Amino acid sequence: MAMLLGGALLACASAVSSADDAAALQGAEQRTYLDGLKRLYLTDNERQALLAHSNALLETYALRAGYQVGQAQRQDLLYRFSTGNSGELILREESRGAQGTAIAVRNQRVAVFGIDPFIRYECPTDGIRCVLFNPADSSPLLSIVRDHDGAGELAKALSFLIRNVQKG
Repeated sequence: MAMLLGGALLACASAVSSADDAAALQGAEQRTYLDGLKRLYLTDNERQALLAHSNALLETYALRAGYQVGQAQRQDLLYRFSTGNSGELILREESRGAQGTAIAVRNQRVAVFGIDPFIRYECPTDGIRCVLFNPADSSPLLSIVRDHDGAGELAKALSFLIRNVQKG
Protein backbone atom coordinates (compact mmCIF):
# COMPACT_ATOMS: atom_id res chain seq x y z
CA MET A 1 0.00 0.00 0.00
CA ALA A 2 2.85 2.39 0.89
CA MET A 3 4.55 1.67 -2.44
CA LEU A 4 1.30 2.32 -4.29
CA LEU A 5 0.79 5.61 -2.45
CA GLY A 6 4.44 6.61 -3.00
CA GLY A 7 4.09 5.87 -6.72
CA ALA A 8 0.93 7.98 -6.91
CA LEU A 9 2.67 10.91 -5.19
CA LEU A 10 5.61 10.62 -7.58
CA ALA A 11 3.21 10.60 -10.56
CA CYS A 12 1.45 13.71 -9.19
CA ALA A 13 4.77 15.48 -8.69
CA SER A 14 5.85 14.72 -12.24
CA ALA A 15 2.45 15.87 -13.58
CA VAL A 16 2.82 19.19 -11.72
CA SER A 17 6.35 19.51 -13.09
CA SER A 18 5.04 18.83 -16.61
CA ALA A 19 2.33 21.45 -16.18
CA ASP A 20 4.94 23.98 -15.03
CA ASP A 21 7.14 23.11 -18.02
CA ALA A 22 4.15 23.48 -20.37
CA ALA A 23 3.31 26.90 -18.90
CA ALA A 24 6.95 27.99 -19.25
CA LEU A 25 7.00 26.71 -22.83
CA GLN A 26 3.79 28.56 -23.63
CA GLY A 27 5.30 31.73 -22.15
CA ALA A 28 8.48 31.16 -24.16
CA GLU A 29 6.44 30.55 -27.32
CA GLN A 30 4.47 33.74 -26.69
CA ARG A 31 7.67 35.75 -26.18
CA THR A 32 9.22 34.25 -29.33
CA TYR A 33 6.09 35.08 -31.34
CA LEU A 34 5.94 38.68 -30.12
CA ASP A 35 9.70 39.22 -30.52
CA GLY A 36 9.48 37.88 -34.08
CA LEU A 37 6.68 40.31 -34.92
CA LYS A 38 8.61 43.24 -33.45
CA ARG A 39 11.63 42.31 -35.61
CA LEU A 40 9.44 41.84 -38.69
CA TYR A 41 7.76 45.24 -38.35
CA LEU A 42 10.88 47.04 -37.06
CA THR A 43 9.39 48.28 -33.81
CA ASP A 44 9.97 47.82 -30.09
CA ASN A 45 6.25 48.29 -29.38
CA GLU A 46 4.26 45.05 -29.13
CA ARG A 47 0.94 46.77 -29.84
CA GLN A 48 2.24 48.41 -33.02
CA ALA A 49 3.69 45.09 -34.19
CA LEU A 50 0.43 43.25 -33.47
CA LEU A 51 -1.66 45.93 -35.22
CA ALA A 52 0.64 45.89 -38.24
CA HIS A 53 0.57 42.10 -38.42
CA SER A 54 -3.20 41.87 -37.98
CA ASN A 55 -3.76 44.50 -40.68
CA ALA A 56 -1.29 42.80 -43.04
CA LEU A 57 -3.14 39.51 -42.57
CA LEU A 58 -6.48 41.24 -43.15
CA GLU A 59 -5.15 42.62 -46.43
CA THR A 60 -3.65 39.29 -47.50
CA TYR A 61 -6.78 37.26 -46.79
CA ALA A 62 -9.34 39.90 -47.78
CA LEU A 63 -12.51 38.53 -49.34
CA ARG A 64 -12.36 40.05 -52.80
CA ALA A 65 -15.07 40.13 -55.44
CA GLY A 66 -12.88 37.94 -57.67
CA TYR A 67 -13.29 35.03 -55.22
CA GLN A 68 -17.07 35.29 -55.30
CA VAL A 69 -17.73 33.66 -58.65
CA GLY A 70 -21.39 32.95 -59.28
CA GLN A 71 -22.72 35.27 -56.59
CA ALA A 72 -25.18 37.97 -57.56
CA GLN A 73 -23.73 40.86 -55.53
CA ARG A 74 -20.00 40.42 -55.46
CA GLN A 75 -18.05 42.88 -53.37
CA ASP A 76 -14.64 43.43 -51.81
CA LEU A 77 -14.64 43.30 -48.01
CA LEU A 78 -11.64 45.11 -46.57
CA TYR A 79 -10.90 45.49 -42.86
CA ARG A 80 -8.44 47.45 -40.75
CA PHE A 81 -7.90 47.61 -36.98
CA SER A 82 -6.76 50.62 -35.00
CA THR A 83 -6.78 51.50 -31.32
CA GLY A 84 -9.42 53.77 -29.90
CA ASN A 85 -9.96 54.89 -26.34
CA SER A 86 -8.40 52.90 -23.53
CA GLY A 87 -9.61 49.31 -23.70
CA GLU A 88 -11.08 49.51 -27.17
CA LEU A 89 -10.23 48.51 -30.72
CA ILE A 90 -11.81 50.07 -33.77
CA LEU A 91 -12.56 47.84 -36.74
CA ARG A 92 -13.02 49.66 -40.04
CA GLU A 93 -14.98 47.70 -42.63
CA GLU A 94 -14.99 48.88 -46.22
CA SER A 95 -17.13 47.17 -48.82
CA ARG A 96 -16.81 47.94 -52.51
CA GLY A 97 -18.98 46.76 -55.35
CA ALA A 98 -17.45 44.53 -58.02
CA GLN A 99 -17.03 47.51 -60.36
CA GLY A 100 -15.43 49.59 -57.59
CA THR A 101 -18.07 52.29 -57.80
CA ALA A 102 -20.21 51.75 -54.69
CA ILE A 103 -18.19 52.10 -51.48
CA ALA A 104 -19.58 51.77 -47.95
CA VAL A 105 -17.55 52.27 -44.77
CA ARG A 106 -18.56 51.16 -41.31
CA ASN A 107 -16.63 51.56 -38.06
CA GLN A 108 -17.25 49.19 -35.17
CA ARG A 109 -15.92 49.73 -31.66
CA VAL A 110 -14.85 46.54 -29.88
CA ALA A 111 -14.56 46.96 -26.11
CA VAL A 112 -11.97 44.48 -24.82
CA PHE A 113 -12.05 44.91 -21.05
CA GLY A 114 -13.62 41.96 -19.26
CA ILE A 115 -13.79 39.62 -22.25
CA ASP A 116 -12.01 36.38 -23.03
CA PRO A 117 -9.40 37.38 -25.63
CA PHE A 118 -9.71 34.10 -27.53
CA ILE A 119 -10.97 34.67 -31.09
CA ARG A 120 -13.11 31.84 -32.45
CA TYR A 121 -13.48 31.29 -36.17
CA GLU A 122 -15.26 28.98 -38.60
CA CYS A 123 -14.46 28.08 -42.20
CA PRO A 124 -17.45 26.12 -43.55
CA THR A 125 -16.50 23.66 -46.28
CA ASP A 126 -19.44 24.69 -48.44
CA GLY A 127 -18.62 28.40 -48.40
CA ILE A 128 -16.03 30.81 -49.73
CA ARG A 129 -15.29 32.60 -46.47
CA CYS A 130 -14.07 32.17 -42.93
CA VAL A 131 -15.86 34.12 -40.24
CA LEU A 132 -14.10 35.38 -37.12
CA PHE A 133 -16.37 36.00 -34.16
CA ASN A 134 -16.45 38.84 -31.66
CA PRO A 135 -15.32 37.39 -28.30
CA ALA A 136 -17.70 39.72 -26.41
CA ASP A 137 -20.97 38.34 -27.81
CA SER A 138 -20.03 35.66 -30.39
CA SER A 139 -21.52 37.74 -33.22
CA PRO A 140 -19.70 37.72 -36.57
CA LEU A 141 -16.86 40.26 -36.43
CA LEU A 142 -15.34 39.96 -39.89
CA SER A 143 -15.09 37.70 -42.93
CA ILE A 144 -12.01 36.69 -44.88
CA VAL A 145 -11.43 34.39 -47.82
CA ARG A 146 -11.74 30.70 -46.90
CA ASP A 147 -8.23 29.77 -45.73
CA HIS A 148 -7.89 27.75 -42.52
CA ASP A 149 -4.24 28.65 -41.95
CA GLY A 150 -4.85 32.34 -42.61
CA ALA A 151 -7.87 32.40 -40.29
CA GLY A 152 -5.87 30.63 -37.59
CA GLU A 153 -2.97 33.06 -37.86
CA LEU A 154 -5.32 36.05 -37.85
CA ALA A 155 -7.21 34.70 -34.82
CA LYS A 156 -3.90 34.23 -33.00
CA ALA A 157 -2.69 37.75 -33.80
CA LEU A 158 -6.03 39.30 -32.79
CA SER A 159 -6.08 37.31 -29.55
CA PHE A 160 -2.63 38.64 -28.67
CA LEU A 161 -3.71 42.15 -29.69
CA ILE A 162 -6.77 42.00 -27.43
CA ARG A 163 -4.61 40.81 -24.51
CA ASN A 164 -2.22 43.68 -25.17
CA VAL A 165 -5.00 46.29 -25.25
CA GLN A 166 -6.50 44.80 -22.08
CA LYS A 167 -3.25 45.62 -20.26
CA GLY A 168 -4.00 49.28 -20.84
